[in-house]
This record gives sequence, structure tokens and C-alpha cells, in this order.
Amino acid sequence: MTLSRFIPVRETILAAAIGVLLAVVASRFAGFIAPSNLANVFNDTAPLIILALGQMVVILTRCIDLSVAANLALTGMAVAMINVAMPGLPIPIIIAIAISLGAVMGAINGVLVWKLSIPPIVVTLGTMTIFRGIIFLISDGKWVNSHEMSPAFTGVPRAEFLGLPVLSWVAIITVVIFGIMMARTQLGRSIFAVGGNPHAAVYTGIDVGKTQFLAFVISGALAGLTGYLWVARYAVAYVDIAGGFELEVVAACVIGGISIAGGIGSVGGAVLGAIFLGVVKNALPVVNISPFWQLAISGSAILIAVAFNAQSGRKKGRIILKDAEVRS
Repeated sequence: MTLSRFIPVRETILAAAIGVLLAVVASRFAGFIAPSNLANVFNDTAPLIILALGQMVVILTRCIDLSVAANLALTGMAVAMINVAMPGLPIPIIIAIAISLGAVMGAINGVLVWKLSIPPIVVTLGTMTIFRGIIFLISDGKWVNSHEMSPAFTGVPRAEFLGLPVLSWVAIITVVIFGIMMARTQLGRSIFAVGGNPHAAVYTGIDVGKTQFLAFVISGALAGLTGYLWVARYAVAYVDIAGGFELEVVAACVIGGISIAGGIGSVGGAVLGAIFLGVVKNALPVVNISPFWQLAISGSAILIAVAFNAQSGRKKGRIILKDAEVRS
């Protein structure tokens, strides 16, 4: 029995990389690793963590959702406009509307993939554009600014509980829920089964298309929730909000060891991938490095992660072949 069965290698390597990165930044600016600043970094990364968990579920089923940022933007604009029109509407209702809108948009993706067998990348590229267009139509290209939003609407993500903003707590609770779901529930096992071997999953009674549909709904619901949190935190909504953020979400998953081929990954890996990108994003300005280097660093990390996943896959393949030769 090998030690790697108890210590996840990918997560350990990524955690070590984050530690090294923090040490390097701290050598230039010691205040960066102060607990209060690390809490701020985590809070800044919270939306990415939430979306990465939703994307993880989709990728594990051999799909991809490139519409999450557009979903976030459309939901954020919708709830902001609802708040302007009905400032007295209770915040729990607004949050429920955001999650429901996001889930509906995720369901649209899921139905197109499930019932029409359209490749997920084509579906979500199309809906990404459609959702952005709808934002322009409903807002007439105008912004919703902070002075138009109610204090209750913008105050929720910033309110503090036990020293952390509510936004951070939402990310923490989401991580816990997903950890339990993926490890302890039938849905979690089905998601891994569909991504690992969809043909075998069918023989065990798992509906592959329905599982992929549910993965898109989960991703969409989290995007909707993040849409409210994002707009309320920054107190502004506009057409291009979170533009390109879907690439960061996919990058967080890939860096965290979520295999694009499906079936391989973990909640811890997705969270660490998001934290890695969050640390990079916050650290570069502190040490006077151009933010444009973030793209190069993120891209390099993605290539390394993909190469690592491919190498692991080849090793497993050789082991399987070797076992077959022994049995024969």
C-alpha cells in the first residue's frame, strides 16, 4: 500500500507551490502574509472558488461550461434592476431569484447537450454570447450604479461574521457542501462514474445525459449566486461585467488537477487551483510586477498541470496493460 493513496499528490504539490509563492512575495513585502491580508486575498478569491466548484462538476462529466461568467453577469444585472425597481424586496428573495435564474440558464445548456447531443463547448460558447446580448437588451447598455442600489442589497457580501465577510463564508460553506456531495452522495458518485467511463456507467443504471444535465444546473445555480454576490460587493452592474472570467474558472480547475477528459479531480484540487490564481493576482502588484505577467504565469501553470495529468494517465495505462499481461 503506497503513501500516495493517503496523501493526494496533486493537491500536495499545488499547496507547496502556493506556500513557495507566498514565501517569495513575503521576502519582498512581509505584510502580504499578515492574517488580515490573507483573509482579504481569500475574500477576493471567493467568487472564483464558488464558480470553480461548479465548473469542476461539469468537467468531471466530460463537459465544459464557458457561459458561467455571462450567466453571472446576466443574473447580476437582473437582480440589480429588480432591486432598483423594488428596493424593499427582501434580500433572501433576491438571492433565491439569482440562484433560480442561474439554474435556468444552466438547465438550458444541459438540455441542449443532453437532448440534442450538441458538443458542450459549442453550446456554452453560443449561450455565452446570447446571455451577454440579453444583458444589453434588458439594460439598454446602461449601468446600474451604487447610488441606485439599496444599502441592504450591497451590504450582505460585505457584512462580517466571526472576522470574515459573508462572501468568504459563502465560499467556505459551498466547499463543505461540495465536499460532502462528491464523497457521500449518489449524485457525486454518478458524476465521477460518468466522467470515468460513461459506457460502464450506463450498465450500472446511471443516466449519463441526465447526470450531465444536473451538472450544468449546479454550475448555473452557483453562477447565479455569484452574480448577486459580485454585483452587490462591487456595487455596479454593466454589460461586460466579469468579462473573460470563465477562462480563469477553467484555469483554476485544470491547475487544481481536474482532468479535462473527465472522471479525475477533487474539491480540494479545485479550491487550491482557485487560491493559487488568487494569490498570483493579488501578489504581482505588491512586488511591482506587471499584472500582464499573471496571464503568462497562469498559462504556464495550466500547461504544467495538463502535462502532469497526461503523464499520470499514461502511467495508469501502462499499469493496466502490465496487469493484463500478468493475468494472461
